[in-house]
Amino acid sequence: MKKIGFLSFGHWSATPQSVARTASDVLLQSIDLAVAAEEVGADGAYFRVHHFARQLASPFPLLAAIGTRTSRIEIGTGVIDMRYENPLYMAEDAGAADLISGGRLQLGISRGSPEQVIDGWRYFGFEPPEGQTDADMGRRHAEVLLEVLKGEGFAQPNPRPMFPNPPGLLRVEPHSPGLRERIWWGAASDSTAEWAAALGVNLMSSTLKADETGEPFHVQQRKQIDTFRARWAEAGWDREPRVSVSRSIFPIVSDLDRAYFGGDGESSDQVGHIDDFRAVFGRSYAAEPDKLVEQLRGDEAIAAADTLLLTVPNQLGVDYNAHVLESIVKHVAPELGWR
Repeated sequence: MKKIGFLSFGHWSATPQSVARTASDVLLQSIDLAVAAEEVGADGAYFRVHHFARQLASPFPLLAAIGTRTSRIEIGTGVIDMRYENPLYMAEDAGAADLISGGRLQLGISRGSPEQVIDGWRYFGFEPPEGQTDADMGRRHAEVLLEVLKGEGFAQPNPRPMFPNPPGLLRVEPHSPGLRERIWWGAASDSTAEWAAALGVNLMSSTLKADETGEPFHVQQRKQIDTFRARWAEAGWDREPRVSVSRSIFPIVSDLDRAYFGGDGESSDQVGHIDDFRAVFGRSYAAEPDKLVEQLRGDEAIAAADTLLLTVPNQLGVDYNAHVLESIVKHVAPELGWR
C-alpha cells in the first residue's frame, strides 16, 4: 500500500478566479481540506512554507489546529526552510504540535529554495558564519534540530530556579518521543540525498531535481532514491527509511475537470535554472482514469517511493480539491495497487 497525501503551497490572491482571497481564507480552508482528505481516504496533509510571500509561512499553528480536527492522517510540511529557523524554538513548536496530534507529524525540512526577497533569513536574525554559505547555515540548523529532538539533556540548570528541576542537564520541552524519526530532508541532488541518509532522516523529493544526467525526470529521481537507500544501508540505521515524491495528477472524471486540466494531458518534463544549478521539472498528469493509470505505471520514481504527495491548486477551493483526492483514491490508486 502506498500512502497518498496532498501538498498545498497555500497561495492566496484577491482575484475573481481564486476562492482563497486572504491569509485567513487559506489557513481556514487548509484545515477544512485536511479534514476532507481524511474523510475521502487520503493519508496525509502537507504544506509548503514560504516567507515574505502570500503563501503559508508559519506551519505549527496550522498543524496543531489540524491535529485537533483529524484523527488518522499524517500532518506535515514540504518543506520548511531551515535558513530561517531557530532550531531550539522550532523543536519546542514541533514537539507541542506533535503531542497535540498524537504523534502524527511528518516534518519535511531543507536548506531552502529561492525566496521572495534577497537573503530573507537576514531579516530573521541569521547570518552564515564567516567562510560558510547560507546553505551551510541551513544544514547546520537542521543538524542542531535533529540533536535536540533526541530528547537528551544539554542545558546547565539554574541552581536557584523558579520551579524545581529534574536532576541533571535539561532538555527542550515539550519533548515528543519518536518525532526525530519523522523528519524528512527535501533533497534536490543525489549528494544531498546521501547526506540525509547519513543523518538518518527520510527523503522528500519534489517535482524538480538537479539535472545531473540529462535523463527523464522520473528516472533521475528513481536513481536518487536508490542512492539514498544504498547510503542508508551503509550507515547501518536500524529502521527502514521512508521516501516521498510529489506530483501534479488530475483524473478527468467531470466536465469541470476537463475545463481546468483537459489541456495538460500532453505535458512533458521542462528544464530551467534554480539558484546556481540546472534543474529538470517533472511533467503533470491529467487524463481519464484508465489513461492515467497507464501513464503512472511508467513513472519509476512513484513506483520506488512509499509516499506520494499530490500538489493541489488550493485557490480552486476545498470542495474541488477534495474531489481530486477522492478521484485518485477511488479510480486510480486501486488499479495501481496503491490500495
